[in-house]
Amino acid sequence: MIDTATSRLTPVMRSEERVTPLELFFDLVFVLAITQCTALMSHELTWESVAQAMLILGVLWWSWVGYAWLTSVVDPEEGAVRLTIFAATAGLLVCALCVPTAFGSSGGVFAGAYGIVRTAHIVLFLLASRDDPALRRSTIGLAVSTAIGVCLLIAASFADGGLQLALWAIALLLDAGGPYFFGVEGWKLVPGHFAERHGLIVLIALGESVVAIGVGAEAGVNAGTVVAAVVAVVVAGGLWWLYFDVVALVAARRLEHAAPGRERNAIARDSFSYLHFPMVAGIVLVALGIKKTLAHHHDELATVAAAALLGGAALYLLAHVAFRWRNVHRFSTQRLVAAVVCVVLIPLATTVPALLSLGLLAAVLVVLVVYESIRFAELRDRLRHQLAQGAVEG
Repeated sequence: MIDTATSRLTPVMRSEERVTPLELFFDLVFVLAITQCTALMSHELTWESVAQAMLILGVLWWSWVGYAWLTSVVDPEEGAVRLTIFAATAGLLVCALCVPTAFGSSGGVFAGAYGIVRTAHIVLFLLASRDDPALRRSTIGLAVSTAIGVCLLIAASFADGGLQLALWAIALLLDAGGPYFFGVEGWKLVPGHFAERHGLIVLIALGESVVAIGVGAEAGVNAGTVVAAVVAVVVAGGLWWLYFDVVALVAARRLEHAAPGRERNAIARDSFSYLHFPMVAGIVLVALGIKKTLAHHHDELATVAAAALLGGAALYLLAHVAFRWRNVHRFSTQRLVAAVVCVVLIPLATTVPALLSLGLLAAVLVVLVVYESIRFAELRDRLRHQLAQGAVEG
């Protein structure tokens, strides 16, 4: 009886590549966190609120990343993992609820809930690594950086102003930087699952752009609002195309073909855990710009809103440039040029109607998509057919 009970609580190593419904359920809470970060910036649109939201998003992103690695090692629906995922979901939900006042009255609650989420993650990794010394060493290293990060967030809840921002930034850098400094040799993952999980979180972030359209149109629907909504969908569709048409497929194949151990883990850490964050952050900033555009499409965008709309798109594109270089060591000149164009358009966006600024962004993305579709048509067709054939055979 004791052995049976113990086996039910022991984490079961993952064997399938599919993302489970429980993981998707966990990700739904991250949707709320993204929405709350957008609301924080939108409520009082200042550089400080943007910095706060990006730091909060970064901390929550790193928490999500931890569970993406965990559930790529152990089956989330077996043993004690299922119950722990539910507990972590509740903790992450509390963090998301605290986002609007995380730099104020709810700072301590946020730090405490975040600490619980990360502690559960570390404990499960320790249980899963009982017979794997290399994984155990990596987990202990992660536990150290996590403990430092949580302690700094607790300290930040007693500070304010620049000191509080600095403590949050240091906490994020030390926590996220831990795996970079103590190495990646001991980690394990299932490539297909890991790549799909990150693709789904990008899709979730893009969903925030769609939500922003609805929230921005709350004042009423007229001809201008309809046009702005359609253009906003073009922008969101362009961002989707640039990631999912080929990039996501090639990245997944690169991760799968990498040698298990140091090489595969380093790619997973750099390309997915690190470089997907500026992609998600860029999408969130674009969503903020869309929200402000829909609300006041005849007026000029404020400087911060213009920087969010066009700067967010530039950040997203620059992350793609780095992502491609890290995966296949090839430089995407066209995406770099598009990012530069977006940055150059920011001053103009503060002097023309917001709808025109949104239209200019849509035009940049459409031109980029069309250029790549024509310029790399043969390569794109071959890659998509090869990858599709590989998926069928697999």
